[in-house]
Amino acid sequence: MEEQQKVAEFITEHDLQTPPEFRLLDLVSELGEVAKNATESTNYGDHPKQLDVEADEIGDVLFSLLAVAESLDINAGEALDQSLVKYGERIEEKDSPSSGE
Repeated sequence: MEEQQKVAEFITEHDLQTPPEFRLLDLVSELGEVAKNATESTNYGDHPKQLDVEADEIGDVLFSLLAVAESLDINAGEALDQSLVKYGERIEEKDSPSSGE
């Protein structure tokens, strides 16, 4: 995945290597920022149609997720392809992409 390679190069260029467990904590933190945007923009759910999430926050989550994949030596593109196949099979079998009953 080209985007994963960009993240890997950025991490190397700026000496930002860190263990996967710290990458995972960063990912959760960045996802929390997206949730904060959603919560605040909808006035804590009172106005759901006003949902507004800042694009750079989504970018931060994506960067963090690709950094996690890179730190675990997982090809994010291949992982996505596997998930799409899995969800497609579930939809064909159960009419739902969910893993639940």
